[in-house]
Amino acid sequence: MAGLELLSDQGYRLDGRKASELRKVQARMSVFAQADGSAYLEQGNTKALAVVYGPHETRGSRSKSLHDRAVINCQYSMATFSTAERKRRPHGDRKSSEMSLHLKQTFEAAVLTELYPRSQIDIYVKILQADGGNYSACVNAATLALVDAGIPMRDYVCACTAGFVEDTPLADLCHAEESGGGTALALALLPRSGNIALLQMDARLHQDHLDALIEAAMTACKGVSKVLDGVVRQHLEEVSVLTRD
Repeated sequence: MAGLELLSDQGYRLDGRKASELRKVQARMSVFAQADGSAYLEQGNTKALAVVYGPHETRGSRSKSLHDRAVINCQYSMATFSTAERKRRPHGDRKSSEMSLHLKQTFEAAVLTELYPRSQIDIYVKILQADGGNYSACVNAATLALVDAGIPMRDYVCACTAGFVEDTPLADLCHAEESGGGTALALALLPRSGNIALLQMDARLHQDHLDALIEAAMTACKGVSKVLDGVVRQHLEEVSVLTRD
């Protein structure tokens, strides 16, 4: 897809957003009563479900447990109906394993694992509908699920994508923009400290453009952080009203 199709002369994108504008983000917490924490999140047309179990005793071999901190176990999967192609999506395929590893690295930078030695925290995320920014939606949903589970973190972990079209940085890419052939970057941020938990970029990019792309992604992550904070506060209000009654 040519760059001209992705950005109009007036600076509008395919879905009518401006270059730095986020897709609509909405979410709910405590969607599963059986789990310790859970959340459902929509980021544009990308929909993700996250479930958290733990901290609990390390399952399987004791050699996997760490004496000074908890082990974080992440599993990523996509529903068979999440894309237009109805093909079988096994848990152990290369893309899912890679995404699971990225999620594990992201949350190891944010969760206070040292509070739970010789323990394990399980994070399961599933993409129900894919329209770009799968990693970002999973991180944002898992953050809410961890908050719901009461697991202490250094900060919210907020993730967003950014890309370049005609030397213009675009924030929060949809599927058409991600598959348009340009450079795409995924970034997970701890907003208060400004620390980057994970930065991933698969395509080549001239170093002169790197700062602008990272800046666009970080600004978008801060916007997502405000939305997640609003979701958490609203959930707390609803819970407090229910407990009062």
